[in-house]
Amino acid sequence: MSGDTLKVEFELSENDLAFFKERLDKARDNRADDEQMIIEGIAAMKKEAIAANPPKFVTDRLEKLDPLVNMVRDEDWKLSGEDRKRVLDALAYFADPDDLIPDRIPGIGYIDDAIMIDLVSAGLAPELDAYADFVAHCEDLAEEGGEDKPTLEEARKVMQSRMHRRRKRSRSLTGGFGGGPGFAIRYF
Repeated sequence: MSGDTLKVEFELSENDLAFFKERLDKARDNRADDEQMIIEGIAAMKKEAIAANPPKFVTDRLEKLDPLVNMVRDEDWKLSGEDRKRVLDALAYFADPDDLIPDRIPGIGYIDDAIMIDLVSAGLAPELDAYADFVAHCEDLAEEGGEDKPTLEEARKVMQSRMHRRRKRSRSLTGGFGGGPGFAIRYF
């Protein structure tokens, strides 16, 4: 330990990952396919979390929810079908008021959310990477006028195709949660 920093590290076994996946599945089953409820629930959870003044490692992870919500809401990205369902299923946990550790418990109420955000982000890495590339492309088009650049539609198709290939490859390596056996989560 150096200065005012404490490093906490733990490793999640396959059984631990299965435990978290069960919680994610339960939240998904409880959401009743209500996309708006999920988006509003996440906004409310984030607002309450920030008001509770959680540790920095929690607020850092809460920010990782923004691109997931944005990709669902982005009309140019046109996330649909199974792709949209994957993201919404992952987001359902954060809109569920009955998550693993009740959020109202001071100091620790958002630790399960931080862990789940890391797991979901790892599992949705292909989606997050493709969407980040798409957003960067949109910004480039806006700044440079778009000469000699693919249209948004062309870029979206290429990036979503790459997302599917990467997801297929990562699923075969990690079982779908992005970390594989012994997945380590580090908080600094």
